Amino acid sequence: MRYRELGRSGLSVSEVGYGAWGIGASGWVGASEDESVRALHRAIDLGVNFIDTARGYGESERIVGQVVRERAGDQVLVATKVPPKNRTWPAPDGVDPAEVFPGAHIRASLETSLRASGLEYFDVLQFHVWNDEWVGRGDWLETVAELKREGKIRLFGVSINDHRPDTALALVRSGAVDSVQVIYNIFDQSPADELLPACEEHGVGVIVRVALDEGGLTGRITAGTTFPEGDFRSRYFRGDRPAQVEQRVAAIVADLGIAPDEIAENALRFVLSSPAVSTVIPGMRTVRNVERNTALSDGRPLTADQLAVLAEHRWPRNFYS
Repeated sequence: MRYRELGRSGLSVSEVGYGAWGIGASGWVGASEDESVRALHRAIDLGVNFIDTARGYGESERIVGQVVRERAGDQVLVATKVPPKNRTWPAPDGVDPAEVFPGAHIRASLETSLRASGLEYFDVLQFHVWNDEWVGRGDWLETVAELKREGKIRLFGVSINDHRPDTALALVRSGAVDSVQVIYNIFDQSPADELLPACEEHGVGVIVRVALDEGGLTGRITAGTTFPEGDFRSRYFRGDRPAQVEQRVAAIVADLGIAPDEIAENALRFVLSSPAVSTVIPGMRTVRNVERNTALSDGRPLTADQLAVLAEHRWPRNFYS
């Protein structure tokens, strides 16, 4: 496993981290807690030292906390998230930060997360939505500073609204944030336009989510793909979207000259080819997925020619809406 600096924080994180939404039985159907625990242990065995969870991920904080406490000697870093008080995703314009992240709500959510996980502190506390209208307003920044002084968190970050990297540029440039979490993949390359350069300039860590487009960039989504009732992917890939994804992935495979089952590997290598990226956090609910994804931390980014090919495969759309 190779490691990268998380911005200016002084912390080194595994370039392949662990996205723990899928193991919490909230949104994703089919996770087995026993297998999730084995997968987490195997990830740590293979050098993963960064796990991303959230208050809104069902049982994820509890499962992650259990494993991290069992592996106390491995110094695993854990990030969690505070849900917006108004329960609105993504963060709209024109809403006062006092309605979304008042200090009392931030503190209460963190205390609940600490109890659920059994951890004494979190390495990164992130807001689960963000809007740059909140820079310089509200008491959230004061509360974050207090929590740092109290030793309950080490760093502060935000999870940027889906497909809207422009909505955190002011925060990055303000110096108030340690890390940002953002969607960045072959289809949505927009963070590379302004956000990633700004993060490099201001020493802000970059945590990449949805590198595989919720499964779209694994090559396993085809025109006939369906998901169980209650699985968020049944909405994400509704209608003719699976057929659209299949066609787009087939075009990437053809242009890169790779085998169809190599698309996931190339999708993760695309993300890791950016020096601004600190870590990518694919969801890994099985030991097999852990072993497959961590093997990509081998120092082999895509070539300039491959990146030039992939630059032509941007696909602006929002399947979350």
